[in-house]
Amino acid sequence: MATILTPEQEAAYHADGFVTLKGLFDAQEVALLNRAMAEDPAIAEHMLVRADQQGFGTKIALWNRAGDSVYGLAARIPRMVDTAERLIGEPVYHYQSKLTAKEPHEGGAWEWHQDYGYWYHNGCLRPDMLSCMIALDATTPENGCLKVVRGSHKMGRIDHVPLTDKQNEADPARMREILKRHEVVDAVMEPGDVFVFHCNTLHRSDRNASDKRRWTLLICYNAVSNDAYVKEDDRSYVPLEMVDDGAILRAGLKFSDGAQEHFAGQAFVPDVRRAG
Repeated sequence: MATILTPEQEAAYHADGFVTLKGLFDAQEVALLNRAMAEDPAIAEHMLVRADQQGFGTKIALWNRAGDSVYGLAARIPRMVDTAERLIGEPVYHYQSKLTAKEPHEGGAWEWHQDYGYWYHNGCLRPDMLSCMIALDATTPENGCLKVVRGSHKMGRIDHVPLTDKQNEADPARMREILKRHEVVDAVMEPGDVFVFHCNTLHRSDRNASDKRRWTLLICYNAVSNDAYVKEDDRSYVPLEMVDDGAILRAGLKFSDGAQEHFAGQAFVPDVRRAG
């Protein structure tokens, strides 16, 4: 299995629950992904707004399949797939992708949560899942970068409670204790960097109070053997057809055909009151 990970990066991921891969996408690739996110009619048609408690909103678009669009190809190149397989330890499939667009002075906050706090309810039995956040802009504390709790992936799945109709949050009482004992790290990135984090890593982000936007593309992978058993959720196993690392530049500004990606009409927010 080919990988761009160094032994030190792999060790950091398993110890901390995250690792930053600098410059994984070059400037031309980032420019194509940026333009696709801004200009693809399918992205615009499926853009949702997820409001925080203060009424500030983050624009998101979600899709469940990796097709032949330039952003679908980004999920299928070896430098991404091999990295996910090395860290998870077995073959993976594309689970979900998401654009998160925090506009200047408007992009909302996300409260502390684990991705597996959501994905558990999609029928994934084990936390053998991770996310790769591609920076399309510089991400800083000022524009609402991701914040993570170092080592929190080792705590297992934490109970989540409803926050709004658009967000659940990790148990606030437990979070207070966690934050007393564990370091919070800002995921500061330049365009083209990729922040890889475990599905049980606690994370949040502040509102974008700056005059600079913060757009990121998240590509999520699940172990094939951990296939989601909730089939109607549209995130169960589909074979991942890999392409070579030059596929993005060869494709150029290739948009969705409107069908391959399986765009979501709404964000999935499990009813954790009923689930408990």
